[in-house]
Amino acid sequence: MKLAVNVDHFATLREARGSDEPEPVLAALLAEQAGAKGIVCHIRRDRRHIKERDLKLFREAIKTKLNIEMCATEDNQRLSLEIKPDVVSLVPEREEELTTEGGLDVLSSQDHLSPFVKTLQSSGIKISVFVDPDIEQINACNKLGVDLIEINTGKYTELKPGPQRQTSLQQIKKSAQHGEELELEIHAGHGLDYRNIHPITQIPQIKEFSIGFAIVARSAMVGIEKAVKEMINLIQ
Repeated sequence: MKLAVNVDHFATLREARGSDEPEPVLAALLAEQAGAKGIVCHIRRDRRHIKERDLKLFREAIKTKLNIEMCATEDNQRLSLEIKPDVVSLVPEREEELTTEGGLDVLSSQDHLSPFVKTLQSSGIKISVFVDPDIEQINACNKLGVDLIEINTGKYTELKPGPQRQTSLQQIKKSAQHGEELELEIHAGHGLDYRNIHPITQIPQIKEFSIGFAIVARSAMVGIEKAVKEMINLIQ
């Protein structure tokens, strides 16, 4: 199992003071040096944290894998073709949300998503979809022809240990198994931290975890390299 580190919140901290620091690209390089196998960032329509300037620097500097999260707009398609990330992850986006809330509804938006996906794939960019642990949505992702899916673990992480969390965990397991049967590469993420990730690491179909806030928060206490290494130890 691999770890991809989302560095959005380093940019959030930078923008909170309108400063030049902390530098998200430096954070990404330190995460790679500590063993991360990929860097993730979300370019939002309002550019509230990650900027186009950051994406250009990421593309030049990152040696592992660059995964850019975005909604499927014409502007983002143009930007993707310019930057050429290794992966574009399609996510839903609402202006008032603090972070991504729920997986993308692929079932109701296939006609809109299909040309976006095909255009980027034709230029060599892999497409991922951030999707809830729902069999019908995963079937829709497969029909869309994406390369991989990231299963939304948000509901699981919001529940306290007990029967409801176990039910949510089983939904994630079944979704991962179904996705693998469809020959999709399976990733997982959202809300995972140093305390709740262990049960998810027991799902063998999951090949990579995308984790951001927990690592950034831990970095404030121990530094990013130690924070990344600690998470890698947990998932391995």
